[in-house]
Amino acid sequence: MNAKDLIPFIKDIHTYKHYGKVIRVIGLMIESQGPESSIGDVCMIHVGGKAKRRKIIAEVVGFKEQNIILMPYSDIQDIAPGSLVEATGKPLEIKVGHELIGKVIDSLGRPLDGSSMSLNMETVATDRTPPNPLSRPPISDVLEVGVKAIDSLLTVGKGQRLGIFAGSGVGKSTLLGMIARNTKADINVIALIGERGREVREFIERDLGPEGLKKSIVIAATSDQPPLMRIKGAFAATAIAEYFRDKGYDVMFMMDSVTRVAMGQREVGLAVGEPPATKGYTPSVFSILPRLLERTGTSDKGTITAFYTVLVDGDDMNEPIADAVRGILDGHIVLDRTLANKGQYPALNVLRSVSRLMNHLTTKEHRTASEKIRDLLSTYMNSEDLINIGAYKKGASKEIDEAIKLYPHIISFLKQETDEQISSEQSIQRLIELAEAGE
Repeated sequence: MNAKDLIPFIKDIHTYKHYGKVIRVIGLMIESQGPESSIGDVCMIHVGGKAKRRKIIAEVVGFKEQNIILMPYSDIQDIAPGSLVEATGKPLEIKVGHELIGKVIDSLGRPLDGSSMSLNMETVATDRTPPNPLSRPPISDVLEVGVKAIDSLLTVGKGQRLGIFAGSGVGKSTLLGMIARNTKADINVIALIGERGREVREFIERDLGPEGLKKSIVIAATSDQPPLMRIKGAFAATAIAEYFRDKGYDVMFMMDSVTRVAMGQREVGLAVGEPPATKGYTPSVFSILPRLLERTGTSDKGTITAFYTVLVDGDDMNEPIADAVRGILDGHIVLDRTLANKGQYPALNVLRSVSRLMNHLTTKEHRTASEKIRDLLSTYMNSEDLINIGAYKKGASKEIDEAIKLYPHIISFLKQETDEQISSEQSIQRLIELAEAGE
């Protein structure tokens, strides 16, 4: 390393440091007398004796009179009264660069396989302000995601943000893997927040696969980690996506799931004394969601097309987090357990799903075909009970007769094998042919 390469490191050297000391630990909350810090600043807590001295990374999340309240990014073992607290004077930052592509990292940007990282990567803050609304170009280009039902009936634009709403075990991860493998975006940034440790490797090897990983960066914060680590996983992943958007790329961003980010923020809020509001969620949860979700989208340099999964307890689409997220995003995709039980995968409920930008992105022929298929599907579903019990007599309604005739073909069209590849043009053409068959 030559003298020129040392300049960035020399600039970061502090000539003096601020210290404080731990005076109390309650649960995950660490109270410290000093050092001088601001909300969001990172501090290092020095623990252990000479034999196992180490630093625990923590963040300032509040104040109590003259003391600061910290939350750790890792376990709090070995913290003792009087443990030294060192201020860094800055919020959490991570290293970002093209070297991350194909890697799996944690919320702090460290590779989970223990490999080394390049020193030439850029440093970016994890928490940034969403772009100015007037600096966002309108969404005008279609982005192919490689899933028939989405490309044809829920067309997605470059820079659009959608939610995938589903209960547990209905196929969210499988759908994300299909999109990551088949999309025409330049790069995937995938945040796995609050997942079981077993599922991380399964998603990478089974759902994403080697082809998908080649153009992906995976950020994993498992369910056993402290709540702050899960929150920062979402913010770090968004910062990585922003970095590549600023380089002019079309980024596909996926987060599974935003519900667990909200749960992590609820834990932090309750620990620092926030009152529970809607169904136990603290007010800070509903302020952090738009600040996080609004960071993706278009900019004057590139785009971030985002898919956020939302866990709905008991398939209740009106629970607080689902309701808040649906109001922020540009559309929602509903995965239906009833359809999954019938063997329809992806279990996408077309009638309950919507892309708010589809009408602005598609041709008149495409829109007409889409409306026709939705109308036929709705007609069949409204009469399904009568049809199943044999109470409906053929010829009583021309619309129902047409719906009964085409229903098996519509369901066949909506189904797709996980390894099946089909272009957006093929999906739309098949949709138009299916609509014309009913005329």
